Order: sequence, then C-alpha cells, then structure tokens
Amino acid sequence: MGAGKGDPVTTSELTAILKMTPDGVVIPCRVQPRSSAEKVVGILDGALKIALQAPPVEGKANAALQKFLSGKLHLPKSAIHLVSGDTSRHKLVAVKGLPPEAVAAALSSAQ
Repeated sequence: MGAGKGDPVTTSELTAILKMTPDGVVIPCRVQPRSSAEKVVGILDGALKIALQAPPVEGKANAALQKFLSGKLHLPKSAIHLVSGDTSRHKLVAVKGLPPEAVAAALSSAQ
C-alpha cells in the first residue's frame, strides 16, 4: 500500500518484498530523484519507493540512496551495496549486518 497516498508502509509489507541472499538482505527499490524531501514514499510494483533530493546524474542519486539507507538503518555506508540498477530508477540494494525483520522495522518507521 502507501504508494505516495499518505498510507504508511507496514513492517509486514516490507518483509514481503525483502530477499535474503549470501550478500545480505536485498531490497528492491524504485528511486524518485530530484524530490523536495528524502523519505520512504511507499511500495510500488513490489519495490520500496524512495524519494531523494539528488539528481540522477554522475551517481549522485545512488550515493544519496546509500546515505539515506545507512542513516535509516543505523549502519555504515559500507554495509549498503548497489547490486544492480546503477543507471536505472529500479535498483537492487544489498544490506549487510541486519536480518530482514530489522530492515523492515527500520524502514517502515522512516516515513
């Protein structure tokens, strides 16, 4: 739910889209660059939609996504790794150091 309509994303909705891999917890993300604020917008088409202020040029949006997630998850930036989607709005991000339930709880409260 919560695809920008003001509905909060629940922990169970987030847990449903997270995947556990050898790289860690993988989060499918849909990035909305050049937004007025940085926040979790909701879930859209099976991906966590995140609004970022950075423009989608020269890796700035990717760096902003890494910084945003590391802040919300209270992890160092080195624990957040872009698996795919370097030049796309659709990205897969791996998070090391937290179980899926903790990732979901932290991001559901990041709205």
